[in-house]
Order: sequence, then C-alpha cells, then structure tokens
Amino acid sequence: MQQDMTAGSPAKAILMFTVPIFVGNVFQQFYSMVDTIIVGKLVGTTALAAVGSVGTIMFLIIGFMLGLTAGFTVLTAQRFGAGDMKGMRKTVGSAATLSVIMTVIMTTISMLGMKPLLKFMNTPSDIFADAYHYIMVICAGIFATVLYNLLASILRAIGNSQIPLYFLILSALLNVVLDLLLIIVFRMGAAGAAYATVISQGVSGVLCLIYIIKKIPELKLEKSDFQLNGHIAKVQIGIGIPMALQYSITAIGSMMVQSSLNVLGSGAVAAFTAANKIEQVLTQAYVALGTTMATYCAQNIGAGKVKRIRQGFRAATIGGWIYSVIIGLLLAFVGKYCTILFVSGDATAIMDQVDIYLKCVSAFLFPLTIVNVYRNGIQGIGYGFLPMMAGVAELSGRGLMAVIAGKQRSYLGICLASPVAWIFASVLLLVMYVIVMKQQERIFAKRGQK
Repeated sequence: MQQDMTAGSPAKAILMFTVPIFVGNVFQQFYSMVDTIIVGKLVGTTALAAVGSVGTIMFLIIGFMLGLTAGFTVLTAQRFGAGDMKGMRKTVGSAATLSVIMTVIMTTISMLGMKPLLKFMNTPSDIFADAYHYIMVICAGIFATVLYNLLASILRAIGNSQIPLYFLILSALLNVVLDLLLIIVFRMGAAGAAYATVISQGVSGVLCLIYIIKKIPELKLEKSDFQLNGHIAKVQIGIGIPMALQYSITAIGSMMVQSSLNVLGSGAVAAFTAANKIEQVLTQAYVALGTTMATYCAQNIGAGKVKRIRQGFRAATIGGWIYSVIIGLLLAFVGKYCTILFVSGDATAIMDQVDIYLKCVSAFLFPLTIVNVYRNGIQGIGYGFLPMMAGVAELSGRGLMAVIAGKQRSYLGICLASPVAWIFASVLLLVMYVIVMKQQERIFAKRGQK
C-alpha cells in the first residue's frame, strides 16, 4: 500500500493520497464532535461551553505534539523518496525516541500549569470545574495521541495513507460507544467524554503499531536504530520544533480569541463552539491537502525532482480552490442548521451567532488553501523556520482582531479573527514559496538534476 509520489501524474497522486487523509481527519474531528454533541445533548449547554472553552488549549498542547511528530518524519519521507531504506529506518527510530522524551515533558508541564492557565483565560466560573476536569484528562492522555499520530505520520511518509484511516474509523466508532457508556451509564459528565477520546486514540495507535510490526518489513527496526544519531536528531529537531511552535503560535492566537470570547458569556461560547465544530469538519480537506503536500514534496526533494514539486503546488492549489467554492456556499447558506446537532432544546437561541461565524469563514477559504498547501509543502522540502514565520503572521492577525474585538465586545470581530490571520499568513507564504523554489532550482542545477 506504499505510494511512490515521485512518478506519474502529480494531480492524481495528490488526490489519491489526500482522500484517505481527509476521511481520516474527519473521523479524528469526529472524536471531539461526538464529545460536543453528546455533552451538549445529554449534559447541557453549560457543559458544552466548558468543553468548548478548552478547545484552544487542547489545540495548543496536542497541536504542539502533532507538529513535532509530523516534523520528525519529514526526513523519513525524504529518505524513502531517495530509496535509502537503511537510513529511513534510522530516522524512524530517532523519531520514536525523541517523541517519548517530548511526551514526558509536555505531559508534566501541561498538567502542572493548567489551573493558572484557565484562570488567565477568564474561564467563566459556572463552567470552570467541568473545563478543568475535561482538559486534565486530555493532558494525561497525551501519550495516546502521540502514539497514533507518530505511527500514522511514519506510514504516510512511506506513502501509506489508507491504513491510518481504517484504524481511525474503528477507534472513532469506539469513541461513540465509550462516550455513551461513560456519560449515560457512569454519569461522568464532560470528563467522561475526555476519557473516551483518550482511550479511543490509544486503541488506534496500538493498531497502527501491530500493523507496522506484522505487515511492513521495511520498518523492522533494530535496537541500534533507536539510538539517537547526532546528525539525524539535529535535522529532525530543526524541522520538528519549528513545526510544533507553528501549531503553538496559532493556538496562542486562538487562545487570545477565546479569552475575548469568554467575556461575552457562556451563550456566545456555546455558539462559537458549535460553529467552530461545523467549520472544522468541512475544512479538514485543507489539512489533508497540507499533509499530502508535506509527503509529496519530501519524497520528490529526496528524489531531486524540483520541477515536479512546482507541478504539485499548482495542482493542489487549483484543487483546493475548487473545493473552497463548493464548501463556502454550503457553510454560508446551510451550515447554521447543523446547530441542532449540538444543543438540546431550542437551537435558535444561538443559531444566529453560529451563522455569523460560518459566513465570515466561508468568504475567506482561498487564503486558507494557500496557508495549508504552501506551509506544509515548504516544510516537506526541509524548511522549518520560514513556515514558522507564517505562523507568527497568523498570530499577529488573529491577536490584533482578538484585542480589538475584546475591547469592543464584538462577536463579529471575534469571528473575523481567523480570516484575517489566514490573509496575513498566505501573503507571506507565497513570497516564501518563490524564494524557496528558486533556491532549490539553483541547488539541483549544480547537481545536474531537474
């Protein structure tokens, strides 16, 4: 099931690789969406707001680890594209060792600092206890999230985007069962939803590990492969840390938005949470396209095919923009009716605010395409610092709007924070793309490659 993305039609290769990742991402969103739906329906709007209020914190912590695992495996894809299987195995062992170290550090820091962080973010007192219990369970289960995402990233690096999808679907279904069991039967409230998420993620990770051991001989590692090699570790950290910080920078901006939103009360938080969940499901295609471009560019830069990388960027951009038109119309005109999935009773109380958010997002999906395709593609080529600067641009845009909206107590301003961030980042990334591609063309021209 490994896919060599260095040959054949770029558009077809990107599409075939993206679709399973997109479906998998939707199911991964299904974890948090099911939590949101079941909590909102069975526990209440206050509990829904509690889960929503820590969403940005989850993104900060989990996103940091996702960025690390994705960055650690860029070198794996490059070695695979170059046909260096021995070197590829050493990168996998190194990525595993580094991930264990970082998991211990992040789990400790996040659990010790959570209560002060919630207070700093102006978390409303009526949802503070539920929010704290929910996010602490998530923090304790960081290892489960890292296990799945590291192994899924390794499989994708060697061109296999289907197996992670299959296991994720199974664990998503398990998540539903556990949510219902822990919330209805054991009456664990919002914390029960968090336990269900952690357990389900752990199961998907274990399934990936079993598959790799039994089905992929190319990834059969020796004890020596897990020993940190100075050069490999330096390259992986050089890509992984900036990618992790990029996620964190984006999350910090989102936390600024959440802090301004919290001032408006639990009703606005509930509306924003429901709208954000609707948006995230439909916009997972951009995330999937970005993940694909990281692998595509990594494999092709390993093979020395710079011209093919340009063709891939063009194909991914066109495909993303076509999708943007379709999804933009859906979000703008029918998205608000999905609100009924998230709340019990009369959904019209928050539907107007949900509609404002979705209309703001739907008008700015073109720059969101640029952000995901070009940021991840440049990272796949091997650049870590430059894409992180695009994250700083995002933070600037999102933070600026959050501050203004907070002072004005404007819900509309809060909803515009992400679109402004996408515009800032997309402009910078297009400039970076021109610079990076010219630099790579010069490098490979000297080697006699095209």
